[in-house]
Amino acid sequence: MKVMVCGSLGYEDNVQRIRELQAFLMEKGFKILDQFKEGVLDYSYIRDFRDRKELAANIVEKDLELVKEADIVVAMCDVPSFGTAIELFVAKKLGKTVIAFSKQPVASPWPIVFSDYIVDTEENLSKLLQTLQNKKRFKA
Repeated sequence: MKVMVCGSLGYEDNVQRIRELQAFLMEKGFKILDQFKEGVLDYSYIRDFRDRKELAANIVEKDLELVKEADIVVAMCDVPSFGTAIELFVAKKLGKTVIAFSKQPVASPWPIVFSDYIVDTEENLSKLLQTLQNKKRFKA
């Protein structure tokens, strides 16, 4: 079962939080599609993409390829993100299982409506993924 974890990169420490959740899920035995590997850069330091259209297009193309490859998309929803919202929407339209993950209250209805499941802790996420893996018999 291939899992993509997405979340906002525009807020301090979010890249680290995404990586920590990825590492936690890998330790639990899940296959993670890592958008930060293979030369895809951490662009969290960029505050204005208006003069970086080619870079923006490359980032979006790579992220959407990963959404297509994923069986499950976990959307970190504790801070707003244009990218995460679109990844969540595309995943849902492609028939992927979408999980909203947030330890904090979610102030927008959008990620809730487009998610199949909502979890609030890493352990609950791990348990849900294990249940889904057992039910659907995803490829390893």
